Amino acid sequence: MFDTVLLRSFVTVAQEGSFTRAAARLHLTQSAISAHLRRLEDQAGKTLFVRTTRSTALTPDGELLLGYARAILALNRDARARLRRSSSDGTVRMGMSEDFAHARIMERLHTFGLRNPEVALDITIGVPGTLLQAMDRGELDFVLGGRCHDDRPGRPLWREPLVWAAAEWMNVDLSLPLPLAVFPEPCPYREAALAALAHAGIDSRIALVCPSSGGVLAAVRAGLAIAPMLESRLDSGLQALGTDSRMPALPSVEFTLFGGSPITALVEELCGAAQRDLR
Repeated sequence: MFDTVLLRSFVTVAQEGSFTRAAARLHLTQSAISAHLRRLEDQAGKTLFVRTTRSTALTPDGELLLGYARAILALNRDARARLRRSSSDGTVRMGMSEDFAHARIMERLHTFGLRNPEVALDITIGVPGTLLQAMDRGELDFVLGGRCHDDRPGRPLWREPLVWAAAEWMNVDLSLPLPLAVFPEPCPYREAALAALAHAGIDSRIALVCPSSGGVLAAVRAGLAIAPMLESRLDSGLQALGTDSRMPALPSVEFTLFGGSPITALVEELCGAAQRDLR
């Protein structure tokens, strides 16, 4: 069994490329670092470093051990953090609509987890209405999602236009029932679209129901249906149907934080990240 103290010195020397810099980083003397490496080489039965007056380089055996050493130290940190978790710590249960499922937001969550190993993040991505119902049942601590018309208390983050998205080559024929691609109920985009069409007296039919934006986008690109969509989601191959198509106007979407009072630090970080990276 390898001593984790020795492994930590070994990994630090490999990262720094120097016994002197590794000693400074670990607040040890250079002789202590050298002693650690000698003991580790005795345990491994292999030479791990080749040292010259100008450089320190890993041997092939050292390269092999380095991957294992990093994994062992990571598991050790994780085990220590979990055992030290107090009864007041635990799982933060958050819900996010797909509009928030962005690489920058995931990076923020990962960074928060590294800084707060005593907190376990439990993330659910789905339709805002379903997530809010889960929060009402006590299954989620807070939700980040969009709404068009809702009196529920929340912290507004930003607003975006909702438009009718269609394939760029598609011509809409309002003499026929309008095919729609929508998310499952309860969905604010779906509700807003159906209400606008009903108010305008336009017949419609639901051609596709899909819980993921990828499926809705595919249906729209193929010309199978049109869909209520954030203007920022329009990309090549798609068009926003304007007033010349006689389509009714849609409301804007207000992206909102619902709940979240028990976990202010994470909430504040995510809200700031969302406003900077997604708006």
